[in-house]
Amino acid sequence: MIPRYSRPEMVAIWEPATKFRIWYEIEAHACDAQAKLGVIPQESADAVWKAKDVEFDVARIDEIEAVTKHDVIAFLTHLSEHIGSTEARFVHQGMTSSDVLDTTFNVQLVRATDILLAGVDRVMTALKTRALEHKDTIRIGRSHGIHAEPTTMGLTFARFYAEMDRNKNRLEKAKWEIATGAISGAVGTFANIDPAVEEHVCEKLGLRPEPISTQVIPRDRHAMFFATLGVIASSIENVATEIRHMQRTEVLEAEEFFSAGQKGSSAMPHKRNPVLTENLTGLARLVRMSVVPAMENVALWHERDISHSSVERTIGPDTTITLDFALNRLAGVVEKLVIYPDNMLANMNKFRGLVMSQRVLLALTQAGVSREDSYKLVQRNAMKVWEQGADFKTELLADPEVTAALSPAQIEEKFDLGYHTKHVETIFARVFGKD
Repeated sequence: MIPRYSRPEMVAIWEPATKFRIWYEIEAHACDAQAKLGVIPQESADAVWKAKDVEFDVARIDEIEAVTKHDVIAFLTHLSEHIGSTEARFVHQGMTSSDVLDTTFNVQLVRATDILLAGVDRVMTALKTRALEHKDTIRIGRSHGIHAEPTTMGLTFARFYAEMDRNKNRLEKAKWEIATGAISGAVGTFANIDPAVEEHVCEKLGLRPEPISTQVIPRDRHAMFFATLGVIASSIENVATEIRHMQRTEVLEAEEFFSAGQKGSSAMPHKRNPVLTENLTGLARLVRMSVVPAMENVALWHERDISHSSVERTIGPDTTITLDFALNRLAGVVEKLVIYPDNMLANMNKFRGLVMSQRVLLALTQAGVSREDSYKLVQRNAMKVWEQGADFKTELLADPEVTAALSPAQIEEKFDLGYHTKHVETIFARVFGKD
């Protein structure tokens, strides 16, 4: 991923030097296990660890690969340059390239997931803080982009928090799904390497042995992993879209923090654009772009082909780096989001009580009017608000068919905002717990 949308900690996981270091650890741990089994001399296993402080020369490995056309062989050749060809003859004993490549890829994905989980936690903390802050801040709820009924800004943040909480659970499961390793040799039969080697290497790397591998770790695991990242990206876009809507000039119920010296437009000095949340919408598309290729990687020829390889070399780093950046950008947006409660109230009152129509409808049915007639009575007065700018309550009080069923006091009571917020505490307890 380009530096503009990258954070150093996540980028470091995918650096060639990091990859080669994991390759080395796999080979060294495998040698230890082989020595315990008596397959190779203990001194040869010990000799491999002499390279534990070596900074592997990426350029030298690339130089060797230019000749061998094989990245794992290039690395093993470079390793032998450090530990000597005599001892190096026992490295990679009974193993195949996928043992190294697949196990390393999963180690990287597990490490990347730990960073992503921290990002999700930061987003959740920001959403909870703002939810509690604006638990009782009234705003209009909308359906189809049209005013519906009153809600609160706190409930808006709370539902996003609940969504991210589900995403955290999904991501933890995805981490478990991907945390396997395979050291099973050609076509996965362990013919040339004892399963104990796999168990030892996986234990050292914090993985579980893959129950059955066919020279490669099954790619349904990776499909599930990247699908989970795609869902999280969609949730990021969900929050971003709401903020973008709230920042529209005609709405202006909230806006991204506009820092000193910031400029919104090269042509129009007055502009304060939702650039961060628009950016998040775009980044979400990039993350989701990896989902279909990951799904298509599941079907491989027989025990192994490398049609998945080029895909994963791209989507592994790009998707995790992008999502990490997006999560932290979203957290920053929510933390600094400027809220305008007065504008929320003004927007809700823009159509003069119209949003209380359902309460009147239900009151009429409770008073004995049929639902169909009740709907007609409420709608004909509501249309005067839409079309003539009338006041809804005033029109209801002047309608003899309405007042025949409801007293003025009963009509007046239907415009109490508190009616719509009476269960906010219950919802918050469900989302955040009773404490």
